[in-house]
Amino acid sequence: MPSACFWPAPVTLKGDHVLLAPLSHDHADGLKVACAEIPGLWYTSVPTPDGMDAEITRRLSQPDMQPFTVMTPDGTPVGMTTFMNIDAANRRVEIGSTWYAKSVQRSGLNTEAKLLLLTHAFEDLDCIAVEFRTHFMNHASRSAIARLGAKQDGILRNHMISPDGSLRDTVCFSIISGEWPAVKMNLKHRLHPVG
Repeated sequence: MPSACFWPAPVTLKGDHVLLAPLSHDHADGLKVACAEIPGLWYTSVPTPDGMDAEITRRLSQPDMQPFTVMTPDGTPVGMTTFMNIDAANRRVEIGSTWYAKSVQRSGLNTEAKLLLLTHAFEDLDCIAVEFRTHFMNHASRSAIARLGAKQDGILRNHMISPDGSLRDTVCFSIISGEWPAVKMNLKHRLHPVG
């Protein structure tokens, strides 16, 4: 059984459109520029430039998180994503706390980032399931998760108290190991359509 202290080990994942590097305070200045492009949305939490240093510290201090800086291939930070709610004993992770600069949204970057993370989870870490969670009202995120090939497991009602005091219903999705070959084929096709 993997040890929770060492599973998963930090890793850098590289594709044609994206580079996922272990999150570092060295990335703070670039991440501040990237998050400044994003309008405030009440149903999702994106760090502000002023709060970026604290957010990096928070993510790095959580024992059940392995955070990444999302970068363009030339190393420019454009967002963050995380393996979180890591359950080493049951070989499960959640991919979440993801945000991207407006300039790279609706590009191949997200598709390839998810392909890299899921490939690492299922093929290197031997995960039995990968989860995704989002706010019930975040319809764009829900659609994007479904397009990956994840299946909706259910809704956790009154799951969290938001910073403004409102109650969040959380929609849970997952991809299980037996579904991974078809999901992988779908993501590769979306990156490189044939015909």
